[in-house]
Amino acid sequence: MNIREMLERIEHDTLAPQAAKSSQTRGRDRAEPEDDLRPSYQRDRDRIIHCKAFRRLKHKTQVFLAPEGDHYRTRLTHVLEVTQIGRTIAKSLRLNETLTEAIGLGHDLGHSAFGHAGEAALNKLVKGGFDHYRQSVRVVEKLENEGRGLNLTIEVRDGILKHSKGQTGELLRTRPKARALTLEGDIIRISDIIAYVNHDIDDGVRAGIITANDIPKEVRKTLGKLGSDRIDRMVRDVISSTLASGLESISMSPEILEALEELRRYMFENLYLTPAVRGEFEKAQKMLVALFEHVIAHPDKYLDVSSGEPVDRLAIDFIAGMTDRYAMNLYSELFLPRPWN
Repeated sequence: MNIREMLERIEHDTLAPQAAKSSQTRGRDRAEPEDDLRPSYQRDRDRIIHCKAFRRLKHKTQVFLAPEGDHYRTRLTHVLEVTQIGRTIAKSLRLNETLTEAIGLGHDLGHSAFGHAGEAALNKLVKGGFDHYRQSVRVVEKLENEGRGLNLTIEVRDGILKHSKGQTGELLRTRPKARALTLEGDIIRISDIIAYVNHDIDDGVRAGIITANDIPKEVRKTLGKLGSDRIDRMVRDVISSTLASGLESISMSPEILEALEELRRYMFENLYLTPAVRGEFEKAQKMLVALFEHVIAHPDKYLDVSSGEPVDRLAIDFIAGMTDRYAMNLYSELFLPRPWN
């Protein structure tokens, strides 16, 4: 028995029956030899951490565009906070912590420059629209590794695809067919919003747009006044509610779920959609549209047109892969006059 087989045996002996087991993965698009050290989900986690798209997340917007303050979240720190919450829930439920970690680390790889503002701009530019969760899957299946992708397992790709909720989507899917293939995938879906509503409150307070006392009184009463209290309350509720269901699905109590939905509504109305934030978003969107049009007009300079894919699809891949600062620097180079030296 090699080390991988030993670790797989430990999973079978210690994880809950409902947990996704590495040795029972539905597989990869391209068959490849098993590693003698690492089970399949651990290999996926490692591939995500070492890919270029993951490193670029450190210079992509979470809420505030290209923040210069040292303590504002970026897309990378968001991903790390989501993953930490997800691992805590998975470990407490005796589900597969490594699979949860892999999905968490990979769930936002396809986010464009300037966060959801960039996503909204790109959505209008390409046939079929643009969603960061579909782009994240495209990154791991096609774009990384010089066009070969990362060849991740089906369970990781499915969790990445089904994590997003938007402004009004279900926090926990009620229809079994709409859920992720694994409970671990559904853990990241709820961990994503637990993380972002709380760290975005922190950033909104830091920016002077909201105060902690602005949060609706009933929400504070139910979830807590401090970010750490709210996260703890929600995480514990997910764990206790899921255990009470016999791990049939990842669950929350009606009281906590309602408070979380109210907190999401508050954040959209008082932070995400406010003029202070949206004004900068509109500038960013105009910048990405101009870059897209320029790339479409000069495809040979920026794109691998020999791939045979539509030029607008390749242009979207190029734009979506940009960091905030790369997009701003390229825009400045292309469209702003240079002082004569």
